[in-house]
Amino acid sequence: MSRTATATAAGSPAFKRINRAMVFGGFSTFALLYCVQPLMPLLAHQFALTPAQSSLVLSVSTAALALSLLFSSVVSDRIGRKPMMVAAMLGGAILTLACALAQNYSQLLVLRGLLGVVLGGMPAIAMAYLGEEIHGPSLGLSMGLYIGGSAFGGMIGRVLASLLSDVYSWRVALAAMGAAGLYAAWEFRRSLPASTNFRRGQRRGLDALVGGIRTHLADPGLPWLFALAFLLMGCFVSLYNYIGYRLLGAPFGLSQSAVGLLSALYLLGIFSSVWAGRLADRLGRRNVLWLVMAVMLAGLLLTLASSLVAIVLGMGLFTFGFFASHSVASSWVGRRAQAPQALASAIYLFFYYLGSSVLGSLVGVVWSAAGWAGVVALLGATLAASCAIALRLRGLAPLTPAALVPAI
Repeated sequence: MSRTATATAAGSPAFKRINRAMVFGGFSTFALLYCVQPLMPLLAHQFALTPAQSSLVLSVSTAALALSLLFSSVVSDRIGRKPMMVAAMLGGAILTLACALAQNYSQLLVLRGLLGVVLGGMPAIAMAYLGEEIHGPSLGLSMGLYIGGSAFGGMIGRVLASLLSDVYSWRVALAAMGAAGLYAAWEFRRSLPASTNFRRGQRRGLDALVGGIRTHLADPGLPWLFALAFLLMGCFVSLYNYIGYRLLGAPFGLSQSAVGLLSALYLLGIFSSVWAGRLADRLGRRNVLWLVMAVMLAGLLLTLASSLVAIVLGMGLFTFGFFASHSVASSWVGRRAQAPQALASAIYLFFYYLGSSVLGSLVGVVWSAAGWAGVVALLGATLAASCAIALRLRGLAPLTPAALVPAI
């Protein structure tokens, strides 16, 4: 049976239920993963850490998540999409509650590493579920809504963590996020319809993993999209990791809560991910991707200004462009990937979170050695390489209609 015959189109009740669930799923994943980002200066002070060391509280989670994604995709091909995602959300919430009780930094890093392993059962599986269940012309919108939920989760996680840590402590902040994660898991489970186009994988274990990786790396477009995931997410996380150190110090001297409120800029990401998804559905992903990356680069350069207003404007442009880029690139993976689709999404997100870990920690060293100008120079070069890849993808031959139907 063709996927198109049973795919869910925009406007149907099932489409609304799927998107409601995915908003909660994206919210929970990003809120639990990134709520520690604005707490890094506090943790550095309490545990006597350097900026690069404090960044490990995030990097260890994203590195573990990157590795977990590959194996969780294989597991989901055996047990199904929805059970895997529900378990990931529930486990992530419980581990975040446990993080609030950590007695030292080593314990916190171990728990955050486990959190990354558990959350590996959500992002790639969600992308695969949407790729299987949503009608092709509606996929950009649906993926954009999922990423919009991710942006909202990232914003709320950072803002609430900053405010609660200012009023109470970082432990209270993490406990509150864990409780929110439990509620999101409940809403996700009751809203998401069971898969209708899922087909259980025929290959098992390492054979499935290696064979699937070979299939996707042989595609002329997917490896370039995987590279973009590494570069773009590495830039995004790095900017938000270290802008707080700049704004907390002279000459700005902002409070922890004020720096945390910068995450309200994620609201732009909620809009841009949906807007870019619709635009890509209409104009084509190859014609939209490089433009929204150029917006990221312009925003980055604005952060070199000495004016706080200009810095905030630059961060807004950067955030707008990032979520738009991620929405277009991830939906392109969903459209190009043949079976096993979940593994294609997992490889994309493997590089996505690997970029977060590698560049997120590397830029900490650059910040200590060369200040903000050094950070912008490194991230600017990274974005220039990303734009070059996006322009190369404009010449990519489109898939034939037969290639859009998953093998059964």
